[in-house]
Amino acid sequence: MDFYIGLLQVIGVHTLLGLSAWCVLHTGQVSLAQGGFFAIGAYVAGMLTAMVGWPLAWALPTAALFAGCIAIAIGFPALRVKGLMLVVATTAFAEIVRLVFFNLKWQVQTPNGMVGPDGGLGFGGIRYFPANAWSGLEILSLIWSVVAAVMLFLWLLDRSRIGTLWRAVGEDEVAAQSAGINLTAAKVSAFGIGGAIAGLAGGIFSHNTTHIEHGNFTILLATFAIAYPIIGGLKSLLGTLVAVVFIQGVLIEGLRFLGDWRSLLFGAMILAVMLIRPSGVISAPLNLSLFIFKKNATKLGSSKGASHA
Repeated sequence: MDFYIGLLQVIGVHTLLGLSAWCVLHTGQVSLAQGGFFAIGAYVAGMLTAMVGWPLAWALPTAALFAGCIAIAIGFPALRVKGLMLVVATTAFAEIVRLVFFNLKWQVQTPNGMVGPDGGLGFGGIRYFPANAWSGLEILSLIWSVVAAVMLFLWLLDRSRIGTLWRAVGEDEVAAQSAGINLTAAKVSAFGIGGAIAGLAGGIFSHNTTHIEHGNFTILLATFAIAYPIIGGLKSLLGTLVAVVFIQGVLIEGLRFLGDWRSLLFGAMILAVMLIRPSGVISAPLNLSLFIFKKNATKLGSSKGASHA
C-alpha cells in the first residue's frame, strides 16, 4: 500500500510540473526552464520550514511567489527570442540555477542540529511532515488537493480573456499583434504563472522527499515537464494528467524491469504522438471565443487593407 501511495504522490507532483509547462506551451513557446523554477521552489520552501521555522501553509505560497517573480524577471529578456534560441536560453537558466544550488552552503543551528543546503551534499533535514506526524495518506490528500485547485484555476483562466489571449498568441502571433494584443505581456504572464506553479510543485517535492540535491533538477526533469502537455494535448488539462499517469505510472514504474530501454520507449512515444496525433492524446474543440477573435482579426486586417487602398 505504501508503494502505491508514494507513486500517487509522485504523479501528483509531476502533474503540477506538467501544468506549469502547459501555461508556457499555450503561448507557442517551448521552455526548458521549468526545472529551474521547480528547484527554486524546492529550496526556498525547504529553507523556510527547516531553517526559519515557518509553517508549510506559508512556506509553499511564498516559494511559489518567489519562483513566479524570478520567472517574470527572466521572462522579459528571454522571451525576446523564440524557437531554438529560447530553448537554449531557458536551458542555460535551468543549469545556472542547478549549479547555484550545487555550490550553495548555508546552514543554521536548530534543535535538531545544523540544517540547510550543504553544497554537493544536498539539503537534508526538511522534516516538516515527520515532525508533525503527517501520514502518507494525509500528504497524498494535500498534494491532490493542490493539484485540483491548480487545475480548477487554470480551467477558469483558460475560459477567461487571459486564456483566449494565450491561445491567440500561440495560434498566430502576427494576427494577435494586428488585433492589438501585447505579445510580451501575454507571454510573460504565462511564463510567470507557469513558474509559480513549478515552484509550488518543487516546494511540495522537497517536503515529501525530505532531502534534495542538485541532481534532482537535471535537464531530464524539464524534458518530462514539456512532454506531459505535448503528449496529453494542449486543448485539455485532463490530457496532462493522463500523460503523467501513463509515463510515471506505467512507463517508469510498471516497466521498471526494462531498465534503460524505458528511455527509448519514452522517445518513441513522443515521436509517435507527434506524427499520429499532433494535437495530443486528448483534444477538445477550440473555445468559441478564440473563433470569434480570429474572425474579428480577419475583419480588422481586411478593413486596414481597404483603408490603405
